[in-house]
Amino acid sequence: MSEHSDFQELRDGDVSVALTASELDVASIVSSVKSPKAGAVVLFAGTTRDNFDGKPVAHLEYSAYAPLALKTMLHIAQSVKQKYALTAVTLIHRLGVVPIGEESILIAVSAPHRHAAWKGGEEALELCKEKVEVWKLEEFAGDAGRVWKANRDGTSGVQVDAGT
Repeated sequence: MSEHSDFQELRDGDVSVALTASELDVASIVSSVKSPKAGAVVLFAGTTRDNFDGKPVAHLEYSAYAPLALKTMLHIAQSVKQKYALTAVTLIHRLGVVPIGEESILIAVSAPHRHAAWKGGEEALELCKEKVEVWKLEEFAGDAGRVWKANRDGTSGVQVDAGT
């Protein structure tokens, strides 16, 4: 495992997964999966939007149990690589505060053909949302409060008291 102050990574051949507190670099993630063997590269970039369920979002804050989250991410990446005969897979999730409009997760996959890349990228995203040990604190603007939730789409979460 590669680890320094704000970046932790696991690699296995053409599979790479990482957690970082730094801004995510789309170009470097795409570059990490490019190959002369691949005719398709698919990138998913999950960004912080400015609202949830009609409430204005100030920012999101992500936390994780890094050792377990990285192992889960690696297992997901290896599984989709094998299932769809992908050339390479890179998953990276940002931790800490992620302002509006910035990326919280990047998933890049490459494959000889587009169909496998599309399907593999989509499955990697859905499995990350379902299984990876990352939690999200939604900080709403004004007096709307804060909500902790698992990193899942559309879930309401648990309201956090102002002092918590």
